[in-house]
Amino acid sequence: MKKFFYTVIMAVMAVTMLDSCLGKSIEDEYKDWREKNVEWFERQQASGQYTLVTAAWDPSAKTLMRWHNDTMLTRNNLKPLITSTTDVKYHLRLYDGTPVDSSYYMTSPADSIYRAMVNANVEGWMIALTRMHVGDSCTVIVPYEQGYGSLKKTDVLLPYSTLVFDIKLVDIYKYRAN
Repeated sequence: MKKFFYTVIMAVMAVTMLDSCLGKSIEDEYKDWREKNVEWFERQQASGQYTLVTAAWDPSAKTLMRWHNDTMLTRNNLKPLITSTTDVKYHLRLYDGTPVDSSYYMTSPADSIYRAMVNANVEGWMIALTRMHVGDSCTVIVPYEQGYGSLKKTDVLLPYSTLVFDIKLVDIYKYRAN
């Protein structure tokens, strides 16, 4: 009886392993989507409308930014550190315009404000916020490597998604100048 039980267990494990080997990997399943996202990011980079910004902590980590305000007017304003808590208003969409998320649906801590530490977000968001001054508004394009990578976050936010944020840095929470 023991031998039969172990044989059944081994057969089930073999079928499970074979099935997973024959199934599509995440990379294969989303190959077309990934390629479209990468091509779109590269076209935006080549367009000349965006500034390529790299992370101080990792020169291979990049994002594209386009400021919508006169940065000469905000250049003397505070700039968040990676450990700062910021108040931000944002819209997030995919490269094809599909809406994903927005702070404009939030009512806490204040109307339309998303409050979080800079380093509690995807790397592309961290890169962008550490380059912005309070009062700046930007469109930020985050390649999937600095976004959610191969993770599927929702039915809309698929693996290998390029993220397009419209961000306004409203304030640095509880910052007190001496």
